[in-house]
Amino acid sequence: MSTVILLVLAAGGLAWSFFKDKKKTGQILKGAFNSFAKTGIEILGILSLVGLLLAWVPESTIRQLLGSGSQLLSGIFGAALGSVIIIPAFVAFPLAASLYSRGAYLLTIAAFITTLTMVGIATMPIEIRHFGKKFTFYRNLMSFMMALIIAAGMVIFL
Repeated sequence: MSTVILLVLAAGGLAWSFFKDKKKTGQILKGAFNSFAKTGIEILGILSLVGLLLAWVPESTIRQLLGSGSQLLSGIFGAALGSVIIIPAFVAFPLAASLYSRGAYLLTIAAFITTLTMVGIATMPIEIRHFGKKFTFYRNLMSFMMALIIAAGMVIFL
């Protein structure tokens, strides 16, 4: 129901904008379409790579890396993996579901998702340039520790 309300509000806002200034609204819609097309191609590519990875990597390998042995070590591995890679969260969630269904621990998946969104090793150079080394280091360290706490909490409550 909330989606319908948001769509009605968006359509109403678009109609109002079109009524106020047709030229600007047209330019904005053109830019939005181009941005969506560009992003859509990137998303399709990422989903294709994830699909190929899941098809090529045997389930036993996934289970061995992410779902056997110590949950703590597996969770730390998932957290480290999420810290260093860059993929959009909306791609990571289906990937996480696939990995979970193939035997990965919930702790590992939760740690992967939380660090993916909270920790940015790959983006550190940009962050250092804007915020400094000390801030970047402590923000990433605290985010990593909080991600592990959140992952443990998810295992307890789920």
